[in-house]
Amino acid sequence: MDAREDYAKACKAGKREYQLCLMRGVQPTLQVLDEILPPKGSYSEVPLGLVQIPMNQIVGTVTGGRSNAFAANFMPIISEKSEFFMKWVSLCKSHEEEGIRDPIKAYEYMNKYYVQEGNKRVSVLKYFDAVSVPGFVTRILPPKTEEKENIIYYEYVDFYAVSRINYIWFSKIGAFPKLQQAVGKKPDELWTDDDRLNFSSVYTRFSLEFEAQGGKKLNITTGDAFLAFLNIYGYEELLKKTTNEIKALVVKSWEEFSLRQEEETIDLKMDPLEEKAPLLNRLLPLSSPKLKIAFIYEKTTTSSAWTYAHELGRLHLEDTFPDEVKTIYYENVTQDTIDETIGKAIKENCNIIFTTTPTFVQASVRAAIANPSVRILNCSLNTSHRYIRNYYARMHEAKFLMGAIAGAMTENDRLGYLADYPILGSIANINAFALGAKMINPRAKVYLEWTSRKNRDYTEALKEKGVSIVSGKDMVIPEEASRFFGLYSMEDGNPRSLAMPLWHWGKFYERLIRTIMDGTWKYDDNSAAKKAINYWWGMSAGVIDVICSQNLPIGTKRLVDLLKKTIMTGEFNPFSGILYSQNGIVQDDPNRSMVPEEIVTMDWLAENVVGDIPGMDELQEAAKPVTAQQGVETQTLL
Repeated sequence: MDAREDYAKACKAGKREYQLCLMRGVQPTLQVLDEILPPKGSYSEVPLGLVQIPMNQIVGTVTGGRSNAFAANFMPIISEKSEFFMKWVSLCKSHEEEGIRDPIKAYEYMNKYYVQEGNKRVSVLKYFDAVSVPGFVTRILPPKTEEKENIIYYEYVDFYAVSRINYIWFSKIGAFPKLQQAVGKKPDELWTDDDRLNFSSVYTRFSLEFEAQGGKKLNITTGDAFLAFLNIYGYEELLKKTTNEIKALVVKSWEEFSLRQEEETIDLKMDPLEEKAPLLNRLLPLSSPKLKIAFIYEKTTTSSAWTYAHELGRLHLEDTFPDEVKTIYYENVTQDTIDETIGKAIKENCNIIFTTTPTFVQASVRAAIANPSVRILNCSLNTSHRYIRNYYARMHEAKFLMGAIAGAMTENDRLGYLADYPILGSIANINAFALGAKMINPRAKVYLEWTSRKNRDYTEALKEKGVSIVSGKDMVIPEEASRFFGLYSMEDGNPRSLAMPLWHWGKFYERLIRTIMDGTWKYDDNSAAKKAINYWWGMSAGVIDVICSQNLPIGTKRLVDLLKKTIMTGEFNPFSGILYSQNGIVQDDPNRSMVPEEIVTMDWLAENVVGDIPGMDELQEAAKPVTAQQGVETQTLL
């Protein structure tokens, strides 16, 4: 095509864009940087040197002099009887013959680029659908504010400093640090040239397929979708995939991308739905098992109290539904074997699979996408995936009661609390315990120790604090024969049991299975369109309880029963009224109760807690996988 014809075609596209912008009520010509900058003196300039500038991020010009020569899409709108026309045509010929190589000059502001020199070069390159152009770039750093876009931008600035990647963008706070983590980098770890090439390869292949499937119609950025994709399949695995394999995964994972459009992606189910249909035994013959259920454990029932508790839940299911349900279990499953293990369960014709640790959530999602007829549930909290369902229990309700007991029974106002991992739910447990103690005894202090903290003797630390009552492990395994669990007082170095929390996983699993048997499973799906379903049941569902010791005074037992009743009926929320953290007031309305989402994501400690929340680098290696998946620190990056 002759360059003059190219100009005519470009000019036609420019005039079309001009009219469309007018109809939409937006500026039809190029954005002008000088018109949108904050006041002089409030920002700083940082030279970035020679940068490969993504064409789709070039949106305007620095000054207003040339802005009216182009429509908003950088296509020309000046007639052919002009010097501008001749120069554009000359550049067009030059590009077709040898390519435009001379760098432009531009300013970057809020991750958008504004041309100082080279507007016509950009116009020609955009006409030919060039991906990028070299340019000498100066960054304009605006003053820091608490506005969302400003926070995201400064996260991008930090990310660019280590990666030199400028073509990915996110719509949510915390995504850039999360991306750095997802590609296997420490927060300040620099990227190599090979790192950039590998990332560009997989991101480009993903973005082409995502946009080909209609990704631009979704109310998210391509980066938002890519990060969700990484979280499911893993960066290293995606690097090995072919373009066709990535395309297939993009198509299968589409609901995950749609979910990212929602401001609130999770539908917390606080109580089981009432039965909507007759029980399964009225619908299906009893001659053969109707449900085959697999339980997948990270550890063994003899080495882990958590696994042992879920195993009791599995046995409860078999006892409750001897004719309707058959179960199998797999133990000692690792991150390296989880995909294979889920595959085995599916080959064994299991139509329901429970993965009982948050570290198995990505494998659960991958398997659910590949096997849509199998129901897969993962034991975790605040996990936003549409292809699986998640379940957990409101242990903070029991911890509040135990705190009240501790506050009533302490002789020196010093209470100890042993926490395991700084993950979602555990902070609410700590604070509920502290608030329960404070309600009964305003002088009570809770000394917090983390059993997963490295280089820390937590037993000795509590002893040095002189605590009189300790909230220890929630559960033990029979082989341990230990009395250091639940709530206990220390007498001459020996524990004296006061109360213990109960995770009744058997009841939980029974009620979940009944939702499938009685048909209410599908009602949850219908009521939560485009949201991830998380079951977060508590005392009202019978899945959490507190067992009081005979060592408790009758009056204290009566108090516990009264508080339990008010929590079960919803008359009382442990996180209601005015609440103070270690750093000041958290909730100042005496008539307000925290909503479930605020309790789940709690990242502060009550004012009467002495201690802190450890960072990832302070934890033992064994604690890092689950904390990386469900940690309070990690969730702030989502």
